[in-house]
Amino acid sequence: MAAAAAAALRAWFWNERFWLPHNVTWADLAGEPGGGLQYPRAAHVLSAFPLALGIFAVRLLFERFIAKPCAINLGIQDSGPHRAQPNAILEKVFTSITKSPDAKRLEGLSKQLDWDVRKIQRWFRHRRNQDKPTTLTKFCESMWRFTFYLSIFFYGIRFLWTAPWFWDTRQCWYNYPFQPLTSRLYYYYILELAFYWSLMFSQFTDIKRKDFLIMFVHHLATIGLITFSYMNNMVRVGTLVLCLHDASDFLLEAAKLANYAKYQRVCDAFFMLFGVVFIVTRLGIYPFWILNTTLFESWELIGPYPSWWLFNGLLVTLQVLHVIWSYLIIRTASKALVRGKIGAGQFHPLHVSKDDRSDVESSSEEEEVTSNSTKGTFSTSSNGSNRLNGHVAGGQWTGEE
Repeated sequence: MAAAAAAALRAWFWNERFWLPHNVTWADLAGEPGGGLQYPRAAHVLSAFPLALGIFAVRLLFERFIAKPCAINLGIQDSGPHRAQPNAILEKVFTSITKSPDAKRLEGLSKQLDWDVRKIQRWFRHRRNQDKPTTLTKFCESMWRFTFYLSIFFYGIRFLWTAPWFWDTRQCWYNYPFQPLTSRLYYYYILELAFYWSLMFSQFTDIKRKDFLIMFVHHLATIGLITFSYMNNMVRVGTLVLCLHDASDFLLEAAKLANYAKYQRVCDAFFMLFGVVFIVTRLGIYPFWILNTTLFESWELIGPYPSWWLFNGLLVTLQVLHVIWSYLIIRTASKALVRGKIGAGQFHPLHVSKDDRSDVESSSEEEEVTSNSTKGTFSTSSNGSNRLNGHVAGGQWTGEE
C-alpha cells in the first residue's frame, strides 16, 4: 500500500508533460551507456550536500586562519560590546518579551529593583548588544563571502567566455533539451548550489539574527530555483543568470569590509560601484538579455509547456524584485549624499547596506530611548531599507543574498 502510494506520488511529481517539452521523455535524457553523452539528472543534485559540508568546513578554516589575522592587522579588535551586569529579574524579563519593555513595565522594574529608569534602559541596551556579533566576526563573514563571490564570478566569466550561448543566447534553446552536460558546466552549477546549501547550514550555527526566517526562506527559494533549472536542463540560461547576479555581490561585500576597517572613502567608492553595477545588470542586462531569451527566443524555438511557464514566471518575479531593490539603493544613496559631503569622506552608504541584523546600537540611541520612554518605544538608527544587504547579496535567482 505504502509502496503503491510512493510510486503514485513519484509518477505525479516527475510527470514528463510538466517538466519536458512535447514528445520528450525522461528515457530520452538518460544519456549514452558507458559514460558517453550525459544530460543533467535529478540524482546529480545530491552531490551538492557533501560539497556544501566541505564548503562550510573551508569557511570555518578560512575565517580562523586567514580572515581573522587580516582583520587584526587592520586594527579590528576581537572584543564585544559592554556586557550587562548579571541580574536575574531583568534577565527573565529580557527572555520573556520580544520587544523592549514599555514605560509601564519600566516603572514597575524601577520600583522593584530600586533602580532609576535610565539605568534599566542602559541594562537592556547592553544586554541586547552582547548577543550581537562583534565587528571582527562580521568582517570575517564578509571576507569569506567576498572571496567566494569574487572567485565564482571569475570562474563563471572564464567558463562562459568560450561558451557559444554567452555570445548568442539563441544557443540556449537550439536542440533543447538534448544539450550535453559538460564537466565545467556541471561543476559551476553544483558549486553554486552547494554554496547556498552551506549558507543554510551556517544559519543554524551563526549568531541568530532578526531576519533569520526571511533569509532562510530566501536561501530555500534560491536552492529550489537552481535545482529546478538543473533538472529540466535549462542550465545554459541558468549559468547566464548566475553569473549576472554574481557580478555585483562581491562589490557589496567589499564595501562592507572597508566599512568595518574604517576606510570610509574606499567604502564609499565600492558602494557607489556596487550600485551602478547592480542597476546596470538588474535593470538593463537582465530584462533585455535574459528575459528576452527566456520569454521570446525560447517561445520561437521550443514553444511553451508547463514548466516553461513556471520558470519564466519566477524570472519575471525576480525582475520585479530587482526594480524594488534598485529603488532602495537609489533612495539610500540620494539621502546619504544630501546628509554628507562625499568628497570629505562623510558619505556613509552602509548606513543602509550595512547588516542591521547584527550592528551594535550606539550610545546616542540611548538618548532616543530615554526621550521616548513615555511612549513605550525604543528607537534605533536602522531604517526600513537596512534589510537591503540581506536580500541583495543573496539575490541570485530569487529575492537575495
